[in-house]
Amino acid sequence: MDLSSTSAVSSSTRARSLAEPTEPGLEPGDLAAAIPAAAVIVVAAYIGAQMLSDIASLKIGVVAGLAVDMGTFIYPITFTLRDVVHKLLGKRNAQVLIVMAGIINLFMAGYLMWAAWVPSDPGWGLGEAFSAILAPVWRIVIASIVAELASELLDTEIYHWFVTRITRRFQWLRVLISNSISVPVDNIIFAVGAFGWVLPWDVVWQIFLFNLLVKYGVTLFSLPLIYLAPEDFSRE
Repeated sequence: MDLSSTSAVSSSTRARSLAEPTEPGLEPGDLAAAIPAAAVIVVAAYIGAQMLSDIASLKIGVVAGLAVDMGTFIYPITFTLRDVVHKLLGKRNAQVLIVMAGIINLFMAGYLMWAAWVPSDPGWGLGEAFSAILAPVWRIVIASIVAELASELLDTEIYHWFVTRITRRFQWLRVLISNSISVPVDNIIFAVGAFGWVLPWDVVWQIFLFNLLVKYGVTLFSLPLIYLAPEDFSRE
């Protein structure tokens, strides 16, 4: 066999190799087929809830006579959504999502700061109001992102420990236990980091207490979400 024939055979072999599916039933490059639609929905909901809660946290409201940052009512759902992502896509992808959410929130804060800095059209008349509300208070931004990263990465480790060392049964319990440990961590970092030494400590305590109660309430309400995702043992 001459060199040209050898080259042709080699090229043909490489072509067949590239044409073969990398996994049974999955064509090369057909990544979409490997990602369940439920995972796309949950990831989008997670990022959306993170951003909404960070923006809403710029307002301190009074509910039932207690001070509370208004992101409290949306943010707790991210802990259960994180658990669903973990179940669908595995620990590594859940960690990547958490870090990316922190980066996105930081970018959002920087973009809002730039938008507030750009001179407003005189005919609009709301430039000062926009800046007063949406120009980020960096103390709150940093406290929020640090709290999110620390608590949700901890949530990931606890969830992974439960399903690999304890049991894969009682899915509601894995969510309850991981959230019950990570939520107070998030709460103390955010309340003290964002408002400590700025607001009176009794107000900081009210924010901590109310946040804790609401987050546990949302955790209990959101427990059934974990059953919407099919169990995939290969992704744990």
